Amino acid sequence: MKNKFLLFVITCLIVHCTLNIENCMCQWVRCNGVYGSFVNSLANSGNSIFAGTSMGVNLSTNNGLSWIYSSLNNSGVRSLAVSGNDIYAGTSYKGVYVSTNTGTSWNPTSLTNENISALAVSENNLLAGITMDIFGKIMKTTNNGLNWIVGSWGYVIINSLVANENKIFAGTIDSGVFYSTNNGTNWIQTALNNQYVLSLAVNGNDVYAGTLDSGIFKSTNNGFSWAQTALNNKRVHSIAVSGNNIFAGTLYNGVFVSTNSGTSWIQKNEGFWTNPIVRVLLIANNYVFAGIDNDTLWRRPLSELINDVNNNNSETPASFSLSQNYPNPFNPTTNIKYQIARHGGSSTSFITLKIFDILGKEVATLVNEKQSAGTYEVSFGGSNLATGFYFYSLYVDGYRFDTKRMILLK
Repeated sequence: MKNKFLLFVITCLIVHCTLNIENCMCQWVRCNGVYGSFVNSLANSGNSIFAGTSMGVNLSTNNGLSWIYSSLNNSGVRSLAVSGNDIYAGTSYKGVYVSTNTGTSWNPTSLTNENISALAVSENNLLAGITMDIFGKIMKTTNNGLNWIVGSWGYVIINSLVANENKIFAGTIDSGVFYSTNNGTNWIQTALNNQYVLSLAVNGNDVYAGTLDSGIFKSTNNGFSWAQTALNNKRVHSIAVSGNNIFAGTLYNGVFVSTNSGTSWIQKNEGFWTNPIVRVLLIANNYVFAGIDNDTLWRRPLSELINDVNNNNSETPASFSLSQNYPNPFNPTTNIKYQIARHGGSSTSFITLKIFDILGKEVATLVNEKQSAGTYEVSFGGSNLATGFYFYSLYVDGYRFDTKRMILLK
């Protein structure tokens, strides 16, 4: 009888949480039908979304609801670029391909057998970053890939390329950011000269550089000087920009969003099964698309993310708080929200958020860093844990602030 009553209670909790989630919870949604487990690159041309994966190029014409596996298959596509009606795909050790019919067919350019790490379009020029064993080079074409010219470049390996009007930026391994004002013929190293730069994005005069272990740096004067943003201790694989709204894809920390040009950030991983590796981001047709390692592609409405972050950051919390996780019970992912207030005259506190099993054994550490006053939310995945009760505790500057219980039910 007791077991039947417990089952009834848990079932009611599941129905209650499910109804609430479906009616009010905003979250990332997985795009099914993408062939290839690793999405390395994204691009859009009008209503067409292109996803370059470990197995070729996929195409969607309905914002990711369904996908077509294009004829460029069985090739690792590391980069994509759009120039007018032409779509370019940079591959691993097969060079650059071009499609003139929205991905229906692909033709190799004369740049073949090269490992293409990045592509960028500047005016009528296409630039390709090429990675070799211990050095890299940049090549340029002005006639849609018929001929290629080698630019003046040293031995530095290129991770990313981005163009902004007449200036092109290159993110490199260990040597920071370079720029060119003559379409890649000559290059000058910027003041950000000692960072391992994984990703770049531009918005007017603002340039954002995502690094290996120092978060995001920002320049407001086209790369002349740089300052580290508040997202300063993450590995940032991808950056996407829409006005003052900045999106960062990170290693094992998912997606962060800033609605004030990088001054403050909030983690937005609702719906993800874990805190994933976000390899690439794209803003297109009022959606944000995120390429996830080993889990293809996800999407979320742009307005939903921006409005949610603005609501969370509208004011500094008056006190510390730890909310009940949702959904609860959960399987396999749940979300935990907490608030940080100003503490001891400081606007930052060292925050730790840990998960324990019913015996008190620590099973995960979700947060372990200094954070500014504000509202935060993290996701926890229990796919590798057994059904049962678990506890999560919030620590502020080393002291346990609060503990709550949650139920994993498989």
